[in-house]
Amino acid sequence: MNKIKEQILADIKKAMQDGNGELRDTLRMLISAVKDEEIKKKKREEGLNEEETIEIVARSLKQRKDSITEYLKGNREDLADKEKSEITILEKYLPEQLSEEDVREEIKKIIAEVGATSKADFGRVMGTAMSKLKGKTDGQVVKKITEEELS
Repeated sequence: MNKIKEQILADIKKAMQDGNGELRDTLRMLISAVKDEEIKKKKREEGLNEEETIEIVARSLKQRKDSITEYLKGNREDLADKEKSEITILEKYLPEQLSEEDVREEIKKIIAEVGATSKADFGRVMGTAMSKLKGKTDGQVVKKITEEELS
């Protein structure tokens, strides 16, 4: 079992002992997503590796960010606040996020590496960037910086 999954399970147990329902429920949803992925990838016995677990956490974060946008459009501040608190909980299980400056430097290196010269090369740069920066930053930040650098 990887360290992230072990930490999530330990935190669920602690949340149950402390009576912290929000933390418990959020982490149960996360561990459920991890177990679903293990079943899907037929890795029930050995489990997912840390990178795969980080992908699931990042996906869960993105889903919550998307939900916040929709809730705010529908004037549901209460539900948006709940999603924001869940984001705070989930961020704990991701590696330290890169700053925009660090992402910009990585994008510049990738542009040079793939020989990109115009916006037509956007797809190649994004593909390489997302594989290198997966879990370390938000995809929207990568997209924005890549567009700026290729302009």
